[in-house]
Amino acid sequence: MQHFEAIRSYVGNLYPLNHNAPYQIGFDVPLEHGRQQGIYLAEMEGEHGRRYLRISTPIGPLTHVDPNRCLRFNWEQRTGFFAVSDLDGVPWLHLCDNCPYAILDGDELQRLIRELGAQGDHLEQVLLHGADDA
Repeated sequence: MQHFEAIRSYVGNLYPLNHNAPYQIGFDVPLEHGRQQGIYLAEMEGEHGRRYLRISTPIGPLTHVDPNRCLRFNWEQRTGFFAVSDLDGVPWLHLCDNCPYAILDGDELQRLIRELGAQGDHLEQVLLHGADDA
């Protein structure tokens, strides 16, 4: 998968898209116990024109989270990281990962989606005491 339209087509065949914009899509990943987690994919361009796919999942409003715990979590991760983005004017904590297009194929994309979806849902439950806000 060397361009975003190939990713859109691949993911659109696996999940119903609930957000579909140029260079960004969103969908829900079904999880255990009837839970689901929203996943967003967006194209980013880095230095020297290198393209990346950002995979992200919202965890919850930042107002419910201790920033020190977030920074400690980031330090311990080998892949993935926390970031903050506004949703309807409210800062939300997101779990993200960036994958270079050069190494991206269907299997790797599915692995990242499943991993971030499950981990995002777990973090959401821990941080928001069982709620399913994202």
